[in-house]
Amino acid sequence: MGIDPGLAATGIGIVSGRGVAVDGYSFGCIHTSKSTCLSQRLEHIFSRLMQVFTAEAPDLVVVEDVFSLKEYPKSGISLGQVSGVVLLAAARTGLSAVQVPVREAKQALTGNGNASKAQLEAAVRRLLGHPSLIRPFHSADALGLAIIGLYRCGGRPEPRVAERGVSGPRGRPSPSLLKRHRAGGSDST
Repeated sequence: MGIDPGLAATGIGIVSGRGVAVDGYSFGCIHTSKSTCLSQRLEHIFSRLMQVFTAEAPDLVVVEDVFSLKEYPKSGISLGQVSGVVLLAAARTGLSAVQVPVREAKQALTGNGNASKAQLEAAVRRLLGHPSLIRPFHSADALGLAIIGLYRCGGRPEPRVAERGVSGPRGRPSPSLLKRHRAGGSDST
């Protein structure tokens, strides 16, 4: 499972498969409103992630690492707060979690560490055989992180690591936040 943390929209992407073969995928987004106070926005993200993590029990949670742009230092702080909530939710549900820098993810998926959001989305869509644009971009980013997780652990759980936790069982129904797809573009709900 890949998570693209964001205060307004946190992307979620799930892929299933073995090795580099994707059998199915689902994606969605957790949205929060600017008019809601920060603590309630973080709590909403946390509680939705707890539901998704419990229902899906992924082998690995891959989270986009925190970054900050010189022009927008406050964005980096908000991103750090959301990333902390994501990592806490993973730990609370006993899931292994790793962070991947955004440039590393872009390089792995597109061959260009400076790829645009549109280029990354196109690469993810091509890898999955998804027939239409993946929106919002946060969902496409999260799917890209999930693909990286699948490639890295090949559909097998990460080795047990004390600070990362252990992955749990699979197969519970997905919360309505996510729509399931089969690789190659067909839908299954």
